[in-house]
Amino acid sequence: MIKVEHLDVVYGHKENRNYVVRDVSFSVAKGETLGIVGESGCGKSTVLRSLAGIEQGWTGSIEMDGHPIGKSRSRDELKLSQMVFQDPYGSLHPRHRIGTALAEPIHAMGLGDGWSNVPTALKQVGLPEIFASRFPHELSGGQRQRVAIARALTLSPQILLLDEPTSALDVSIQAEILNLLCDLRDERGLTFVLVSHDLAVIAHMCDRVLVMQNGGFVDELSKNDLRAGTTHADYSRQLFETSFL
Repeated sequence: MIKVEHLDVVYGHKENRNYVVRDVSFSVAKGETLGIVGESGCGKSTVLRSLAGIEQGWTGSIEMDGHPIGKSRSRDELKLSQMVFQDPYGSLHPRHRIGTALAEPIHAMGLGDGWSNVPTALKQVGLPEIFASRFPHELSGGQRQRVAIARALTLSPQILLLDEPTSALDVSIQAEILNLLCDLRDERGLTFVLVSHDLAVIAHMCDRVLVMQNGGFVDELSKNDLRAGTTHADYSRQLFETSFL
């Protein structure tokens, strides 16, 4: 479903060049959940933003569903993947009601006004229809993230790009959101790329994990590796031990 080869993201010029992502290659099978884990600033979110089309300063090649994806994307290419951001309050317009937020993707793609899709969008993430008339500040953090997930699913993407989707939430509701994502993945046959610094979240969600350091991948771990605490690089071992202290 996803194939990335020799992805570079560089900021600055000449002696001021800073490689945020350096020669990254990976693939993700249809229905697989790939995790990318590492410390803050290692480049993992930049990889995700490149896949989503938000970061356009990349070089290399990106394919989705067997088709090359450029920096400028058609509507069909934009519909193929959608992103769920870390902060569910910051990603929702504070002055737009929830119904407007959920209708907007349909309207933006020229597929109608989108309002007929709102009740179903709310229902699929376990929220009542009455929430369509509320503003983001009237919802809890977990409810806002459910809305963000519902919005991402409105265009029926095959790929969800998840950037720390639970790190801004209370520990008590993180598991609810992760379980919701797992259920939606299984029901719809979705492909996930999940970025996180939290190995416990990664272990719960992912089939395979890439460990990132200083813009490049230094290790690859299977689900069995995570369960057994097996790593293949010193940095991965240190990260694993720190995460579970």
